[in-house]
Amino acid sequence: MSAEATNPEAHPEARPELRRRGRTRLDLRRLGRAALLGPTSRDRLPDAIGHVAEAHRAHHPDADLSVLRRAYLLAETSHRGQMRKSGEPYITHPLAVTLILAELGAETTTLTASLLHDTVEDTDVTLDQVRTEFGDEVCFIVDGVTKVEKIDYGAAAEPETFRKMLVATGNDVRVMSIKLADRLHNMRTLGVMRPEKQARIAKVTRDVLIPLAERLGVQALKTELEDLVFAILHPEEYESTRALIAAHAGERDPLPAIADSVRGVLREAGIAAEVQVRPRHFVSVHRIARTRGELRGSDFGRILVLVGENADCYAVLGELHTCFTPVVSEFKDFIATPKFNLYQSLHTAVATPEGYVAEVIVRTRQMHRVAEAGVVALGNPYATATADAATDPDEERVDPTRPGWLSRLLDWQQSAPDPDTFWTVLRAELAQDREITVFRADGGTLGLPAGASCIDAAYAQHGAAAHGCIGARVNGRLTSLSSLLSDGDTVQLLLAQDASSGPAVEWLDHARTPAARIAISSWLEAHPDRAMAPTSAARAPLSVVGARGGGGNAVADLPDATVRLAGCCTPVPPDAVAGFLVRGGAVTVHRIHCAAVAQMRAVGRTSVAVHWRATADCRVTLRAESFGRPHLLADLTEAIAREGVEVVSATVEPPVEQRVRHSYTLQLPDAAGLPALMRAMRDVPGVYDVSRV
Repeated sequence: MSAEATNPEAHPEARPELRRRGRTRLDLRRLGRAALLGPTSRDRLPDAIGHVAEAHRAHHPDADLSVLRRAYLLAETSHRGQMRKSGEPYITHPLAVTLILAELGAETTTLTASLLHDTVEDTDVTLDQVRTEFGDEVCFIVDGVTKVEKIDYGAAAEPETFRKMLVATGNDVRVMSIKLADRLHNMRTLGVMRPEKQARIAKVTRDVLIPLAERLGVQALKTELEDLVFAILHPEEYESTRALIAAHAGERDPLPAIADSVRGVLREAGIAAEVQVRPRHFVSVHRIARTRGELRGSDFGRILVLVGENADCYAVLGELHTCFTPVVSEFKDFIATPKFNLYQSLHTAVATPEGYVAEVIVRTRQMHRVAEAGVVALGNPYATATADAATDPDEERVDPTRPGWLSRLLDWQQSAPDPDTFWTVLRAELAQDREITVFRADGGTLGLPAGASCIDAAYAQHGAAAHGCIGARVNGRLTSLSSLLSDGDTVQLLLAQDASSGPAVEWLDHARTPAARIAISSWLEAHPDRAMAPTSAARAPLSVVGARGGGGNAVADLPDATVRLAGCCTPVPPDAVAGFLVRGGAVTVHRIHCAAVAQMRAVGRTSVAVHWRATADCRVTLRAESFGRPHLLADLTEAIAREGVEVVSATVEPPVEQRVRHSYTLQLPDAAGLPALMRAMRDVPGVYDVSRV
């Protein structure tokens, strides 16, 4: 039971300046009296939920309110006799939670479950009763909230409890919506708790629930929770910020005048728009003050412009940047590239002739609704799901709106080796405030946190099979696995065919996602010989040398001259070649387009005519670029041998960022077989390029 209740006026968190403007607040005493009067006649809603119905109808004019009436009657009769610590009837708590969700635009099913969210845990009502009276969907949500409510956060906020909460939430995001509204109401009424308990609850809210609210896009709840936590955990900074806001209230606010100017500009341009001044909440003012130092009047709020269509947003932006002086560094386009939590808007800042800089947010009305309410604004995400999906509370349902980050959390939490690791990684994951989308080679997409590398993409796409990843192509170009990915990149991951391949210890330095780090660490623990193996970076190049020839089948028109094929360009028949006399009376043969030819001529080397013998054999030096893996050298030499080619010498350079360079001097029985040889070498797993030196 979430009975963390108190007198709503006994704590600074309940002060009017913290309340979001325009939000209806509950009069708990009036609600308590209405609840004590008991049920009303069957032909109308009880007075106690009249305001809930009004807020709900504002978003859903055609909603059927009869189910809310039945849910309230069941909740009121079930909780009758239970009191909050403030002395109010307990029914005021589910009413307050339901009103918060109704104001955000939650659909009827969510509101019904919200009214009943404590009944199964705290009263004699059973899940079967809820299912019989209100259907499988409401039962499923109430059961999920009950599982979350049963979590004992404990004095140290045990990590395993959050794993349970995550699993309960993952099956229906509406569970977390109700939990967040529940926590908000309890935080509003937290004053009679002991200071140490207030601090414990505030820390849990700060570490997990506020990041979850951010990721679910429920900004209206997130900002108020931030302010309430701020007041408890940082009372001195809170009082300082409150004094700043109070001092600003007595000064002339330049934002209304700037908003009037914006209205005039848009009116002249023929753009229908609603322009508002949005005051910053306490934590936002505190952050701005720390960043900018002394605050000016325009720093205490932002201008919000609401329009009808996406195209209108860019039309507004054009007018603002034409009629005012734009601050280019402040422009952000979250419409073309939405945030991971569904947020879309254009952000900019403009300077006025008076020297003020005003931040401006431009969005459509639908974007505004989603920005405030997040997943709550999506309605019922399971409306098209199969009817039997909710019959089994333990069965994970397909959620068409589940954010990618939530799916990732649900996946990796199953493989987290211990609660402490889970807790550490959970907090790190929730701290990520931006997500990118990359495209797979097969046309699918991957959602990853900002700063993710190709290693993270490999494990997100292939799971354990990513242990054998040897490289990647990003936007068509070969790159190392440590390369960072950007939003919109196309990534093709290259997997080794060798089942014994595994990740390198260095991969942990480049893995950002929990799934990748846990998988790599688990593999290294299971293969300690590989994990402890020294890196090959300190090894000298490996060379294999055979009998060396001279000029191959090149012949110089100079009697008794020694002919050598130049190592810089390794000419082979039927290349056009040029010869030059060098020290010792030898003739070096270069391809005609080799850069050394111009140098030879520039220093006055004697040119000697050369030609190829009629025999078809030749010598050539090839360079193979590859990703490091076990047995690569053996596989390459085997591929060369299958083509009937003799290895004269071979050099393998130390790997750099998992890349290895091999150089081979080869004797071919027939120059015509060179293209086939190069293709055979490229077909070796891990080799991404073969070229003549």
